[in-house]
Amino acid sequence: MATAQTVKENKKLSAPELFMQGAKKGFYIGVELITPAMVMAYALLAFLKYLGIMPIIGEILGPIMEIFGLPGEAALALLAAFFAKAAGAATAASLYAAGTITAAQATILFPACITMGTLIGHFARVVMVCQVRSLYYPVMFLTPIIDAVIVMWLTRAILFFYGIA
Repeated sequence: MATAQTVKENKKLSAPELFMQGAKKGFYIGVELITPAMVMAYALLAFLKYLGIMPIIGEILGPIMEIFGLPGEAALALLAAFFAKAAGAATAASLYAAGTITAAQATILFPACITMGTLIGHFARVVMVCQVRSLYYPVMFLTPIIDAVIVMWLTRAILFFYGIA
């Protein structure tokens, strides 16, 4: 929350100075939060490809992901999204660039990554810090996952309606 001193200081600043302050904050958010998550997603994907685990994941999770019109490997984007929205989106972009998923499949993944993105971080920062009773943890943890499932079905239905998927 802004203090009276901060408000007074901001009134003295010109519009370009305020813009530059906001730009600096945005830059630091990108450098400190988003970039590490994206690097982690790329590293995870490269590591799994290098070890030959991607086809195994595809076979194991294929039947579940097929419900949404996705190959099993697409589950990696959802896994990465648990840690950061950007990581999920970056993983989906990597899968698309590698030809593992189509543009329509990436479109199905994107809202799910946003819906349940950063689940682990938010859970730790908000739920645990606020000392929510542990009785509610399962509901609070599962709600974004259920939302992601619903949004993948809805996105697939919309794409199907438009003849894209």
